[in-house]
Amino acid sequence: MSFGPSPRGFPSPAPSAWAPPSQIEQALLEAKLREDWAAYFGTLAQSRLFFEIRKERADATPSATYAVFGYDPRVAGGRIWAVYTESMLPAPEPHRVFDWNHLEWFAKVWQPTDPPVIVINPGSLCEASLPSAPPHSTAWARHGQQAPVQDQSPRLRTLLVGGPLHGAVAHGLAYGALLCVNNDFFWNCMAWHGSGYPRERRQLREWWGITSREEWLSALGCLLAAESSSPVWDFALGLRRTVAREFGGHVDVEHRKQAMADVINANSKGSVVVTADGVTKTEPRPGSEVEARIEGVQRLIGRITRYEARMRADGVLGENQYVSSVETWDLGRASNMARWGLGARFGTLQESESAIIQAGRAAALAYTSWQDFSTGFILGRALHFDEEEFGSWYQDVVAAHRVLMSEPGSPWLNIPFR
Repeated sequence: MSFGPSPRGFPSPAPSAWAPPSQIEQALLEAKLREDWAAYFGTLAQSRLFFEIRKERADATPSATYAVFGYDPRVAGGRIWAVYTESMLPAPEPHRVFDWNHLEWFAKVWQPTDPPVIVINPGSLCEASLPSAPPHSTAWARHGQQAPVQDQSPRLRTLLVGGPLHGAVAHGLAYGALLCVNNDFFWNCMAWHGSGYPRERRQLREWWGITSREEWLSALGCLLAAESSSPVWDFALGLRRTVAREFGGHVDVEHRKQAMADVINANSKGSVVVTADGVTKTEPRPGSEVEARIEGVQRLIGRITRYEARMRADGVLGENQYVSSVETWDLGRASNMARWGLGARFGTLQESESAIIQAGRAAALAYTSWQDFSTGFILGRALHFDEEEFGSWYQDVVAAHRVLMSEPGSPWLNIPFR
């Protein structure tokens, strides 16, 4: 088997010319320099390993995999299967796409007509060449089969090279960090490949109904305008802000419920509005409809109150703090939607970057701090998915909140909110 340094006749790049972009490549480099191949393959076994695929065939048959093989003059015959760790991928291009799999998968699917060598991160200092045919592949594939189950606790992942750490783009990316921590992605990755082209497309289709560039642009626009979540949530939280201002502080739940009922009743009586275009008349709403609306919003106020109580108990909210709004539920997702569309090739890098900056600016105007922003996101996610079960939809994002509010390398501790 041939691991270790680059093959003879093709020298490795000078150490000063390359810096590992993440902890993954740092671990691979250190293991390679020690010639500790067990550690090298152990790192690979815990990583997403990406490879280029044929876009037109992936579009036609998403369930199949069509690898694109490469050429390397250092290898006899020249044919290789180039494989990349997550932060070594090239910037997204419209017609060049990637998928990923686990280490042992490459040995399992290899065919005699495939290249005889798999090259990990070709051209880098952490590069290694793996004979892809059995019986040689059995040795490195075993590391993947025997890899320990990865810790599922949320973790902060940061690109040290190739991802912005400061400035307007990093600021906008930081607003999407909750979902990146929750889903185990680099928070500051702008050149997004995500879960690979087929999965990015499938997730947008299944979760958002997005199958085209036009639908992605429409969804992104709604999120940036904070128009994607329920207007009833905004009504309930906005009414609380209004009542609190009128009474000079917090008002109890029952008083808020009564104030809300008064507003709904007043707005349901019908009215006549005179404008330059003429007279507009609205008819009174039926009593049963008004009662149902009042009952629904009162239930919502109760849900919000109970979630806030749980958030205080979990240390997310302070003792006398309340969630100001849930616009962040849209704006935080907008920061991610911009990248998801790039991963699915519905948008360009420039479009995604512009949307991320816009999301950051909007959030900075709507909130006062990272904590304020985060609590709105947590409540919005819980109202959308959790149904007061306080299950994974709530607990996972609370865990991500704690990581971002405490780890020294967190963007929330290193990038000013405004």
